[in-house]
Amino acid sequence: MTLDQLRIFVAVAELEHVTRAAGQLNLTQSAVSAAISALEQRHHMKLFDRIGRRVALTQEGRTFLPEARALLIAAQRTEKVLGDIGGLKTGRLNIAASQTTGNYWLPPRLARFAELYPGVAVHLTIGNTHEVAELAIAGEIDLGLVEGAVSYPALAATRVDDDELLIVAAPKLAADFAAHDPAALLRAPWVAREKGSGTREAFEEAIQNFTSPDNLRRICLELPSNEAVRSAVEAGAGLAVMSCLVAKASIKAGALVELPFVLPKRPFHVLSHKQLYASRAAKAMLGLMLDSATTNA
Repeated sequence: MTLDQLRIFVAVAELEHVTRAAGQLNLTQSAVSAAISALEQRHHMKLFDRIGRRVALTQEGRTFLPEARALLIAAQRTEKVLGDIGGLKTGRLNIAASQTTGNYWLPPRLARFAELYPGVAVHLTIGNTHEVAELAIAGEIDLGLVEGAVSYPALAATRVDDDELLIVAAPKLAADFAAHDPAALLRAPWVAREKGSGTREAFEEAIQNFTSPDNLRRICLELPSNEAVRSAVEAGAGLAVMSCLVAKASIKAGALVELPFVLPKRPFHVLSHKQLYASRAAKAMLGLMLDSATTNA
């Protein structure tokens, strides 16, 4: 049994499709089928049932799947250690980031990391703050980058920067809020991110600065990405609390207007598991984030 065979088995099991697994792994369909057949023949058992164009795990396959995943995770941890020994000439760094940090703040830092350590492969996953924290707790990533206040007993949180928050509107709506009138915010329609995102938490906290939390707010749209929120606000759907990183290009282009309400800044944190081995690549990436934040301060 080889690691490649394990990777192929897990991919086919998760996708329930040989062709899709082959595409994900950049292998031919025949190579994937051959690897599965080799496993089945070597151990004299059937791991998959073929159902039309898809496959489904047999009972033996379902029993084997968590063991295969555990072996792959152990192999990845071993690879981290070997990467350290090689002085970051090779290795892999798994990062998850919330949408604001991952799409706007992180890319220049990743470019710098790739320039300094070209042999280290970086894999980035984007999710909301809650999803990133869950990945870090499960040990599936080396670092998680999120916005806002975080508190998870299993995780260490390192503050790496601060984010400026704005209340924005389309030009045709902005005139109604030109004066600093917090009461007007109660009458406004709002566009917000989904619950669980750092931006949604920032929205909830920001509005409480201007009105009692018992007062109702009208959220006319709840959307799953910063880009969707920005597009909806540009179209006049309502107001939004938005990171300056997300809004600045639209403000410069005249598609959005910043309203005269000052909001507190929110922190960006890097999350890491307290009990898991921190690779040299993870330490180098964290150091680069801290250095760049100091430079830009």
